[in-house]
Amino acid sequence: MAQRPDGHVLQTSPWGALKSQFGWSDTRVGLMRGDNLVAGAQILLRPLPAGVGQLAYVPKGPIVDWSNQDETKQLLAALDEAAGSQRAVALTVEPNLQDASTPRERLRSLQFQPAPFSAVQPRTTLVVDITPDEDDVLMAMKSKTRYNIRLAGRKGVNVREGGPEDVATFNDLLAATAERADFGIHPPSYYQSAYELFAPRDWARILLAEVDGQAVAGVMVFVLPPRSWYFYGASISAHREKMPTYLLQWEAMRWAKSRGCKTYDLWGVPDEDRETLEDQFTERSDGLWGVYRFKRGFGGDLVRTVGAWDRVYAPLRYQLYKGALAVREHVGSAE
Repeated sequence: MAQRPDGHVLQTSPWGALKSQFGWSDTRVGLMRGDNLVAGAQILLRPLPAGVGQLAYVPKGPIVDWSNQDETKQLLAALDEAAGSQRAVALTVEPNLQDASTPRERLRSLQFQPAPFSAVQPRTTLVVDITPDEDDVLMAMKSKTRYNIRLAGRKGVNVREGGPEDVATFNDLLAATAERADFGIHPPSYYQSAYELFAPRDWARILLAEVDGQAVAGVMVFVLPPRSWYFYGASISAHREKMPTYLLQWEAMRWAKSRGCKTYDLWGVPDEDRETLEDQFTERSDGLWGVYRFKRGFGGDLVRTVGAWDRVYAPLRYQLYKGALAVREHVGSAE
């Protein structure tokens, strides 16, 4: 599935191996035509509380030609068997399909219903076309962003590719960012494992922005040509006036382009339409609003996917599961 143009990094075996180290288990199903794998899915499984069963989750999948009814139904039958054998309450899929009436109707016809939560992965994102030459990619950005990229270069910011010895530096940057911005991050071992699983395949790279040899910002970028994703980023307060994060993103795009990628996914903006985003981004800083002002400067198309959909196997246990989610959401909102 990694070689398909509609493939996704969250549907690769290294991603399953990563999640299996942090509370999940993973299994894969595939549909063969002769010697060719024509459709497939990676399922992540996690026990639900109180022995209710397991959550079976397919992030950014399945990978299938949804317009081919026979292949889709055969793959879903294999998914049902795999998830059912693990006592899954339901199969939650999050297809990488743009939100529109036709995909939603197709999912309903296949006995899926909207999940009790909108999405697990960011549902709305900005995707930058990096196929033109570099000057044209830059010209598609906001003028202030182009200025900041060039300013960073003039002010002595240097961006380099990191190696295994730089994962610790990246973790230090993440910890400083989490403390400053008050948001959650994974434990250091998570990013270490992600690097070890993806970098040797040339599917990921850490890039570090430095000023006078001091690392001031970093990103971990993933590629699966023709697509690439900016998943993790961090920066410290020192030398922020030199705009290192802008040059860092530009160099990440250049690196992805050099690997044959055509798009660069900035991975998550508030789940709103463009008009609402542009009307409110100067006033809001909660959630993903805090990064939208930065990300919007790089241009890109606003893309919204269909979100999470459930194929229910055990209706009674599914109602208990939904009730637990509602309680958790209520308690969280009251804190």
